[in-house]
Amino acid sequence: MSAVHQLKVVSSVFASTARGWRGSLSFRPTTQQPEQLLRLYEFEASPFCRLVREALSEMDIDVLILPCPTSGTRFRPEAVSLGGKALFPYLADPNTGRALYESADIIDYLAETYGGQMRAPRGLRRKGAIAAAFAVSLLRAVRGLKAAPSKAPEEPLILYSFESSPYSRLVRERLSELELPYVLRNTAKARWEDVGPPQIRAKFFPTLPVEGRNRLALLEREGRVQVPYLIDPNTGVAMFESEAILAYLDQTYAA
Repeated sequence: MSAVHQLKVVSSVFASTARGWRGSLSFRPTTQQPEQLLRLYEFEASPFCRLVREALSEMDIDVLILPCPTSGTRFRPEAVSLGGKALFPYLADPNTGRALYESADIIDYLAETYGGQMRAPRGLRRKGAIAAAFAVSLLRAVRGLKAAPSKAPEEPLILYSFESSPYSRLVRERLSELELPYVLRNTAKARWEDVGPPQIRAKFFPTLPVEGRNRLALLEREGRVQVPYLIDPNTGVAMFESEAILAYLDQTYAA
């Protein structure tokens, strides 16, 4: 790992710590997965979008991310056309025909519709959550905020990630900047024994079965559970390691 990338990871660790590592655990996932992927118009640096992604991670709901960074031209105009205003996050649910703004309303809708036990924080708790989510953006120098020139893929990419993963955040930031649509396969940890670096689990719980819908899928596919993991159906590439993924995205899609 290069020194520059190590510094990015360190700042991302501080960012996750500032937010209390929300989006790491999925101990009480939703009881029903949407039949069709939800569509979330958002951008990585937005603290309000972050609250929704945390909830999706903890509820274990997959979603099609349509990045809408500032000055973006690929999905931002589409979101404005559909909803009538440039406000993010904007969730469209093809299963019910509902479309919503406002992070708190979206989180409550997800829980009510798909059986989750989570509810959006209100009052002082909400103000505290927003402040901490802002801190994440500041610690990461608002990466993921502004669009960068890129080539559009024919099909959305696929990213196995969980919201607080310091390595995954770096990849999501670049996907946001390049306006690359991707299916977010949330891979939050489903049991306490998974908390911490993979080496800890391997040392102390080597025979403990893997739990979690996407964690099991990743284990079956690759023989290990590690994020970020990127699949590009446009090129057939599938890869681990955030630094390698970032290089791949720039080489393949940056204009």
